[in-house]
Amino acid sequence: MAKQFKVAVNGAWCKGCSLCIGVCPKSVLDLTERLKAEAVRQADCIGCRQCENICPDLAITVKEEVNG
Repeated sequence: MAKQFKVAVNGAWCKGCSLCIGVCPKSVLDLTERLKAEAVRQADCIGCRQCENICPDLAITVKEEVNG
């Protein structure tokens, strides 16, 4: 069974720089109309954590979903 991941964005910390959007190989993130990053394609996340690592404001966390 494939691993699943959850991308969480703290909207209060996100400044909308879109670095995370550019670095994501699966296009999981997009900007909302309020110019905040949002995980719009959660199921496509492969857990590479590039978005988490590039975020200058530490606004993104990626966690593995535990199914059981």
